[in-house]
Amino acid sequence: MKTVEPAHAAPSGSEAGPPVTSVKPTPARPPRNRDWLHGLLMSTPAVAGLVAFVGIPFGYAVVLSFYNVRLGSPLAPRFFGLEQYRRLFTDPDLSGPFLRALLNNLTFAVVVVPLQTGLALALAILLNRKLKGIGLFRSLFFMPVVFPMTLVAVIWRLILARSDQGLLNSALHTVSFGHWGAFDWLGDAATAMASVIVLSVWQGVGFQMVILLAGLQQIPGELYEAAELDRATPWQQFRHVTLPGIRGTLVFVAMLTSVLSFRVFDQVYVLVHGGGLDEDATRTVMYQAVTTAFDQNNIGQASAITVVFFLIVVVLTLIQRRVVRPDNED
Repeated sequence: MKTVEPAHAAPSGSEAGPPVTSVKPTPARPPRNRDWLHGLLMSTPAVAGLVAFVGIPFGYAVVLSFYNVRLGSPLAPRFFGLEQYRRLFTDPDLSGPFLRALLNNLTFAVVVVPLQTGLALALAILLNRKLKGIGLFRSLFFMPVVFPMTLVAVIWRLILARSDQGLLNSALHTVSFGHWGAFDWLGDAATAMASVIVLSVWQGVGFQMVILLAGLQQIPGELYEAAELDRATPWQQFRHVTLPGIRGTLVFVAMLTSVLSFRVFDQVYVLVHGGGLDEDATRTVMYQAVTTAFDQNNIGQASAITVVFFLIVVVLTLIQRRVVRPDNED
């Protein structure tokens, strides 16, 4: 912006010069914020992979659920409309196994989510210490996460074998001085689901432990020092310092565990087909969808099962997020 100042009086005996104009520099405009562009570029590979490997297959499954499609059939796919969904809820031959599988999924999630989250928190607190060799113990607890679930299922199949040579039966036989006989842990309907739950918690607790351990290490040590000066007990420190400090991390772990618990499939499939696991007591929705597609060759019905199950999981996840979201979240 230009401002014009009056010219000073010229000295006597000289002509008055032209008016003096002073120009104030315009402040430089700050560079345009390009964070959104950088964020878009950095997220593009992940979004592309999500669309290619999740979005497109799910959209194709939605389309297939409206058709009668069978593997190996010489007949062309025939449009069924909502018939696959109607059969899924009204046909006793289909609705019975589906509702039983859904109930098994809910039972698995209701037990695994609090149990695995609580155990992961306890391990994280136990390993959040500055001790010599603590890294070795952290690695040992995290090691099962590295193993594939199929390998873990094979190992636990040997542990829970029904014969006297099963590791669990053999250990109980020794501890009870020969009074414990062989027991079919996987084949008995009362213990089949419990066996799958123990296997799954053992394999996955290390992953949640690492996440919670990272959250614990972000809590300032000054808070614990102030709590000790106020003579707070360890329980009071845990309740008023630790839990508020990792509330957001704890919510994330609980939601992640919920999603993973609904997609349980590998251990059930391996143990059913190779370990004598009770199929009815441990059938999950993902297991039913896979067996419907590749054992019964009914791709349309399997697609309808996955679509319905996806919608159920989304609704339950949104409800859980609404209930347990952090207080500082809008």
